[in-house]
Amino acid sequence: MGTGGCPEGGVCAAVDVHYLPGGGARAAAVLAADVLFADVLAERTTVVPWVAPYRPGEFYLRELPPVRAVLAGLKGLGLLVVDGYVDLDPEGRPGLGARARAEFAVPVIGVAKSRFRAATHAAPVVRGSSVRPLFVTAAGMSVAEAADLVRRMAGRYRLPDALRRADALARAGGPEVGTTRHVHD
Repeated sequence: MGTGGCPEGGVCAAVDVHYLPGGGARAAAVLAADVLFADVLAERTTVVPWVAPYRPGEFYLRELPPVRAVLAGLKGLGLLVVDGYVDLDPEGRPGLGARARAEFAVPVIGVAKSRFRAATHAAPVVRGSSVRPLFVTAAGMSVAEAADLVRRMAGRYRLPDALRRADALARAGGPEVGTTRHVHD
C-alpha cells in the first residue's frame, strides 16, 4: 500500500462513534486522498437515533450501524481505519474491523488505544512522545504493513490526527450534522 494514494485511487476514511446521553450515536469520518491522511479532503458526521445495547464480544452490533451511516453514499472507499480491533484473537474471532471488511470489501486497519487481553496478535505501535502503545490489527493487508502505516500517519501525538479529529467530531458534532464538510473548499 506504500505511502501514496488510497488503493485503486479511492478515498481513505478514519471513523469513530460517540454514544449520546439521550440514546443513539454520532458517527464521524475524516476522508483523505492518501493512506497517511496528510491530504484531508472532507469530514462527515451523522446521528443515528438508536443503537443496540452494549454486549461483550459483540461491540460491532453497536458500532457498525453508525459507521455504515456516516459512510453511506461515499464513492470509491479504498481504506478504512477504525477505532478498535479488526479481530479479537489470533484465531481470527471477528471484531468491528473484520465486520467492516466484510461489509465494505476494502482493507481495514484497527487502531485500539487499550490492550484486549485475547488480542495477543495485535502489533504495538508507539507514536510521538508517548510511551503507551496503540494496538494495531488489520484485514486486507498484513498487520506489519498496517502498523507501519499507523506509525507514519499524519500527526505528532499518540493517536494519528485523522482518528483524533474523527473522535472530536463524533463527540462534539460537525458544523452540519448529517452532511459533508469539504476541507479544501
